[in-house]
Amino acid sequence: VLALTGKIKEVGEKLFASNGKEVTFAAALESCQKVKGTLATPTNEAENEAVLAFVKQYNRYAYLGFKESETVGTFKDLNSAPLNYTKWYQYQPNGKGAEKCVEMYTDGTWNDKICNAHRLTICEF
Repeated sequence: VLALTGKIKEVGEKLFASNGKEVTFAAALESCQKVKGTLATPTNEAENEAVLAFVKQYNRYAYLGFKESETVGTFKDLNSAPLNYTKWYQYQPNGKGAEKCVEMYTDGTWNDKICNAHRLTICEF
């Protein structure tokens, strides 16, 4: 258990964990699904802060569990549910359909991003 200190954060009913690895969106999602989780999908400020703690710990931007829908500029979670909470950086999203994934900056704000960049993997359970 001591080896996991700092590697797991609990917020409400969710657990967040990171392996510290930077990979593409597809590889990050696959690694989370292999351990019966999904990519971190913050739905409120407390969850966003928990994910941000990993981003700051590793000093790396991280992928979030959101994708652009068929409607350009509209993002949904990986179950295609609309987002009730967002924390977009000023003037984001601005990829106009070319940036279908979402990353978290080291200040906790979000940016739409291409999906083949290498970003930190943070899973949610």
